[in-house]
Amino acid sequence: MTIELQNAASLSRIQENWLAAKERRLLNWLCAQMPPWVTPDRLTALGMIGAVMIFLGYVGSNLHSSWLLLAIAGYVVQWFGDSMDGSIARFRRIERPSYGYFIDHSCDGFATLLILAGIGLSPFVTMDVAMVALAGYLLLSIHAYLSARVLGEFKLSYLAAGPTELRLMLIGLTVMMMVLGSGPGYFGVLSGFDLFVGAIALILILLFVIQTLVTGRRLARSDRGND
Repeated sequence: MTIELQNAASLSRIQENWLAAKERRLLNWLCAQMPPWVTPDRLTALGMIGAVMIFLGYVGSNLHSSWLLLAIAGYVVQWFGDSMDGSIARFRRIERPSYGYFIDHSCDGFATLLILAGIGLSPFVTMDVAMVALAGYLLLSIHAYLSARVLGEFKLSYLAAGPTELRLMLIGLTVMMMVLGSGPGYFGVLSGFDLFVGAIALILILLFVIQTLVTGRRLARSDRGND
C-alpha cells in the first residue's frame, strides 16, 4: 500500500451540517436497495449527468422558464450520484481510497463549474457574479483539500451547511427564478438574484480567509511543539 493510499484511507471526515444524520440514514437505506450492477463509477457518472442537466436547464431558461425544471431535476440526480458513489463503496467495503478521492473531487470541481457557468449563462444572474461564486467555492475546496493533506481532516461542512444544504438553497433559488422571472431588477444592473448569489460568494470567500487563518495558527502551534 502506498503512502498516498494510506493517507486517503485514514482521513477523518468532519461533517456537521444540519441534515447529516438524516441524510446518512437515507443513504445507508438506499445502499442496501441497490442491485449489484449499480457501481461507484456508474454513480459518479450519473452525478456528472445531473450536472450537465443543471447546465442545460439554466441555459435553456433563455428560451422559456420551464427549462428550469430540468435544472431542478438535475440537482436531484446530481445529489444521488455524488452522494451515493462513496457511500456504496463504503457500504460494500470495496473502497479504492486514492482513486476514489481523486476522481470524486475532480468531478466535483467540474460539476461546480457546469452549475455556476449555467447560472451565469441564464437570464437571471450575470456571469461576473457567477464566476465570483465559483471562485469562492473553489477556494473553500482548496482549503478542505489542503487541510486533508496537512491535518488528516477532510471538512465537509461549514457553518452547519454542506453540499446537500447548498443544493437545496440553489433549488429554492431556481424556484424563485421561475416565480419572479427575469425582468429588470430594482438595483440597476444587478438583479436580486445577482445580489443573492453575490452574497453567497462573499460568505464563501470570507470563510476561506477565516479558516486559513485558524488552520495556519493551529499548524504554527503544532510545529512549535515539535521543536
